[in-house]
Amino acid sequence: MHLTLVGLSHKTAPVEIREKLTFPAHRQEEALSLLMATPDVAEAVILSTCNRTEIYAVTAAGADGSAAVIDFLADYHDLDRHELVRYLYFSEGEAVVRHLFRVVASLDSMVIGEAQILGQVKEAYEHAFGTESVGRVFNRLFRQSFEVGKRVRTETDIGENAVSISYAAVELAKKVFDSLDGRTILILGAGKMSELTAKHLVCNGVKSVLVANRTYERAEELAGRFSGEAIRYDELFERMREADIVISSTAATHHVITKEQVAPTMRGRKGNPLFLIDIAVPRDIDPDVNELDDVFLYDIDDLNGVVESNLEERMREARRAEEIIAEEMVAFERWIESMEVVPTVAAIRAKAEQVRMAELEKALKRLGGLSEKELKTVEALTSSIVNKMLHGPTARLKMVAGEKDGYDYIEAARFLYGLDTNPEGKPAHQGLIKTLLGKAERAAGRAADKSAQNEMGDTLGC
Repeated sequence: MHLTLVGLSHKTAPVEIREKLTFPAHRQEEALSLLMATPDVAEAVILSTCNRTEIYAVTAAGADGSAAVIDFLADYHDLDRHELVRYLYFSEGEAVVRHLFRVVASLDSMVIGEAQILGQVKEAYEHAFGTESVGRVFNRLFRQSFEVGKRVRTETDIGENAVSISYAAVELAKKVFDSLDGRTILILGAGKMSELTAKHLVCNGVKSVLVANRTYERAEELAGRFSGEAIRYDELFERMREADIVISSTAATHHVITKEQVAPTMRGRKGNPLFLIDIAVPRDIDPDVNELDDVFLYDIDDLNGVVESNLEERMREARRAEEIIAEEMVAFERWIESMEVVPTVAAIRAKAEQVRMAELEKALKRLGGLSEKELKTVEALTSSIVNKMLHGPTARLKMVAGEKDGYDYIEAARFLYGLDTNPEGKPAHQGLIKTLLGKAERAAGRAADKSAQNEMGDTLGC
């Protein structure tokens, strides 16, 4: 059993490469089936987002798991293998666990502390679970990773401070208004940044959206996304009287909002404050506007100041998140160690020795009066019986441990010898033997089919 990770992200590949390696939800079942058909892959999960594609795999010990996954990626997406490798990163063993835990904790995201990644990893796991591409190891690993994400969210404030320009605008708006509930925003310019800022404001309670653009059709298009209203450009300052917040992001090379234009608007607002967010470069709004009473103007540098301050705070919280990850890694490594063949064989022998000594003690009490030579003979006899009974099973367990499904046999041994019990003292994994018997039956069936084919071949002279 070996943990393998092959991936690429915003850190290693540009968007034109990342978009070639995506696995949309509707294609995950097909992709996982092909990946699981690879001889060296025992379990697999495919994580595919706009910023990363990562394949987590449990591969056979001694196999080149990374090479198998790279071949799959190149074949599935019809890409040149040597060109693809330039953008990939690789991890094995403990490093895979650390990477996954950092991903779900949003420490590896483009924006540290963003909340979406945990849900995306859960969705990837559910796809793999639904196609039976995960087993004992990844069921444990990914479920524990969700606990890591939950702990980081609840035990740190990593997601509490805005670290994007658009969301920083929301934070500043909240300082001007006690609440954004029921407020009206006016968007000037129909670009992506204006849309994203408006989206964050709407998500925080803003009710009405007005959109002005020199091209009225573009204003209508953007307004439709927020169930808002498009307004004619020449109505801008008249309709500004209705707005609480103005977001300006045009491609103009000069000021499109001046102090002289805003002053009449403010006289008709009866003292209601107006919050102006200028996210254009060059600036759309004349800085002199800030001299007007009840007008609050913030430009891109003000927003960047908020972002930098909050990013420093998130980095402090990220250090606490790393401590949580270290704690969780210790727990997972202990579990992995229990699944390795050497501690399992040692545990089986220790349990057998415990039983032998207990039974020997009972027998000696009944026999009584044995000489030292006779005691040594009985001791040697019982030890020999135990060793011979265990030699075959433990030798075969060591032999299959490095195979693709080796950990299944280790788990079966732990189940059969009662090494793992739940809090009630009952053996865990009740369905395991049935699963292994099914594998044995399928293997026997394949052997029988092959034998039959050979006999037919002889008959036909093939």
